[in-house]
Amino acid sequence: MRGFSVSNVIHAPLYIHGLGALSALGDGVEEHRESIRGGLMAFRPLGELIGQDAPHSECYAGWIRNRALLTNRKWAPASMAALHVARQAVRAAQWSSEELKDAALVLGTSRGNVAGWLGPWSGRRAFKVMAASNTIHSEPATAISIELGVSGPNHLVASGCAAGLDALGLAMMMIRAGAAKRALAVAVDLPLVPILLDQYASSGILSRRQDMDPYSPASDGFIPAEGAAAVALSFERSGTVTLEYHATNSDAWNPLGVPENGGRSPDLLDGWGGDRSQIKAVCPHATGTQVQRAADHMILRRMFGDALPDIHLLKPWIGHSIGASGLMEVVTMMSFLSGGSLPPNRRHLTGIEGVRMPVGELEASGYVVKMSHGMGGHNSLLLLHSGK
Repeated sequence: MRGFSVSNVIHAPLYIHGLGALSALGDGVEEHRESIRGGLMAFRPLGELIGQDAPHSECYAGWIRNRALLTNRKWAPASMAALHVARQAVRAAQWSSEELKDAALVLGTSRGNVAGWLGPWSGRRAFKVMAASNTIHSEPATAISIELGVSGPNHLVASGCAAGLDALGLAMMMIRAGAAKRALAVAVDLPLVPILLDQYASSGILSRRQDMDPYSPASDGFIPAEGAAAVALSFERSGTVTLEYHATNSDAWNPLGVPENGGRSPDLLDGWGGDRSQIKAVCPHATGTQVQRAADHMILRRMFGDALPDIHLLKPWIGHSIGASGLMEVVTMMSFLSGGSLPPNRRHLTGIEGVRMPVGELEASGYVVKMSHGMGGHNSLLLLHSGK
């Protein structure tokens, strides 16, 4: 059975008008691109952020350096990060207030405002635990709507690690269905909260290595990271990178992970109907857990057979920003694709037998796939195209 595909509504490509990004790699898409080109190692011991006496002080993580960007007396830290990247994307798109007013807004997150809610956040006005806006997952979308004057359709997606990619897919679907002429897709997660880190560690998925190598047999988990990303899109022609296809399905198998045989993820491309030999690169989920390692291998083999495209892993650069990770990686890919290239892999990563993992920038022309997997067996796939 095929996964649901927004391309079944209208097949015309959607164009990217503006991008926004904020993470340990920097502020803005240009800083992210140049940090990767310069080989920046963005991960540092957690003790530098949460204190040397913390249980996980020796584990590595990636966090937004400029904490002032996340601090506001009204809005929670995640809302401030989402608002920051939304402003970047809208500024790059050069949308007028009238154009922005009727745009659709879709925001993806896994943890919402847990940072600044279950833990204190210096500089923010104190709220009771059960008072708005602390416990409202949708506050980041509300903040963007109010501060930027976006009064079109407004949705929040919370599908775990796939939330960011799903937010973009839903934004695509809304435009193709005629619900809006343009859309703003945003994703955010700030998971570096002691109570969450405790849960990750107790589950055995928090890495203690700085050199994240997702496909190594010695990989011991993921590196958590803060991140926010945004994409402004519409049918109006802009640039050479297009959003072609999005599909999602579920394994209906386990609430905690992906089946080692890849489950239904390989079916996600069935609804596209294009020539898979034209897909030049794939960015898998590649979290660093052993379950994901086995699943990614099977997904790629079942989806492409022996003719696998090049693999580009982005979490070794950015870390795993949970619900923001899919859109963070898409925005990073787009920033390189807009210049006609693909992001390089970190050197010395463990590869997959018979598959290239380029460590230099390669010219990009053709289709690129990004995949994400959320808790509960939720799978999401996006197909991009670069005309260069």
